[in-house]
Amino acid sequence: MAWVVYDLANTIFALGVVGLYFPEWLTTSGLADSSLAVTAAAAGFVVIFAAPWVGAVTDVRGGRVRILTISTLVAVATTSFLTRGPDVVTFVVLGLALVSVNIGSVVYDALLPFVSTRQNRGRVSGNGVGVGYVGSFIGVGIGILSLEILDLGYASTFTMLAAGFLLFALPAFRYIQEPRPAAVDRPAPALTSVVGDLARSWRRAAQWPDVIRFLIGRFLYTDAINTLIGGFLTIYAIQEIGLDPSGSRTLLALAIAFAIAGGLGGGRAVERFGSKRVLRWALAGWIAAILAGVAAAVTGVVALAWSIGAVGGTALGATWASDRVTMLEVSPPQHLGEFYGLYATVGRFATILGPLVWALIVDVLGLGRSAAMLVLAASILAGWFMIGRVRI
Repeated sequence: MAWVVYDLANTIFALGVVGLYFPEWLTTSGLADSSLAVTAAAAGFVVIFAAPWVGAVTDVRGGRVRILTISTLVAVATTSFLTRGPDVVTFVVLGLALVSVNIGSVVYDALLPFVSTRQNRGRVSGNGVGVGYVGSFIGVGIGILSLEILDLGYASTFTMLAAGFLLFALPAFRYIQEPRPAAVDRPAPALTSVVGDLARSWRRAAQWPDVIRFLIGRFLYTDAINTLIGGFLTIYAIQEIGLDPSGSRTLLALAIAFAIAGGLGGGRAVERFGSKRVLRWALAGWIAAILAGVAAAVTGVVALAWSIGAVGGTALGATWASDRVTMLEVSPPQHLGEFYGLYATVGRFATILGPLVWALIVDVLGLGRSAAMLVLAASILAGWFMIGRVRI
C-alpha cells in the first residue's frame, strides 16, 4: 500500500506542478513555450546519465528506498521555491526538481517486484497508477484553494503542492521493505565512469533484443506523452482551443477521472490480456485523443476538446499501468535496476527531444501548435508499430 500511495504523491508533482500550474504561470507571465522546453530538455540530459548509474548501483548495493527518500526530499524543497525569485532562478529550480523526481522514479519502479508477486504484478502496477491519479485531483484542489479561494498566488501554490507531495510520500519511506540484494560478482559503478557504464549497459541490453525493441518503442511514444503532460497540452488548450485557465483545470480534472479508471482497469486488463496488448490499445487511444484536440482547435468546435479528457485520460492511465510491467517482463532479473535505468533514460531523452521539437515547430519554424501536435501523434504511431515487434 505504501508503494501505491507514493504514486499518488509523485502525481501531485507531475500533473499538479508540471502539467498544470507551472504552464499556467508561464502563459500568464507571457513567456515563450521554449522556456519550458529548454528547462525540461536540460533536466532530461542530466537524467540520461544519472538514471542508469543509480539503477546499476542499487542492483549491487540495494538502498532503493534510501535513494527514493533523498530524491523526494530534494524535489519537495526545490518545488517549494518555484516563482519566488527571478525567472531564470525559477527555471533552474524547476530543472533540479525534475531531475530529482526522475531519479526517484527509477528506484521506485524497480521496487515493484518487492511489493508484488508475478501473479498480481499487473494489478499492483495498475493500482499505483489509478490511486496515483487521485493525487492529480489533490493537486488541482490545492491550486483552486490557493489561487481562486485564498488568492495566494503561484508561489504559495507551489509551496502547498510541495507539502502535499511530501505528506503522501512519507509512508513509502517508512513501510516499503526492501530485501538485501543477492551477492553479485561485480562492484558498484563509480560516478566518474557513468558514460562508459551507460555504453556498457546498452551493449548488455543488446543481448536481449526484445529489451532493445521495447526501449525504442518507449522512446517514440514517451517522446509525445511526456511532452503533452509536461505542460504543453495545457498551453495548447488555453492558446489554441480557447479554454481559460479555469476551463483547462476542468479539462484536466476530467482527464484525471478517466486516468484513474484507465489505471485500475488497465492493470486488470494486463493480467487478462497481457501488458503488450494493453499498451498498444492505450497508444491507439492517445492518437485518437490528439487528433480530436487538433480538430477542436482547427474547427473551433470546443466540445471536441472534452474527448481529450475522456480518451486521453483513459489512455494515460492504461499506458503507465502496462508500460512498466512490459519492461519488467522483458528484463532479466539480475539487471533489473540497470535496465530500469535505461528505461528512465529513453523516457528522459524523449523529454529532451519532444519539447525541443515542439519549440522548433512553434517558435522557430512558426508552423503552429497544431502542427506540433500532429508530429507527436506520428511519434506515438511509430511506437505502436515498434511495440508490436516485442515478443513476450
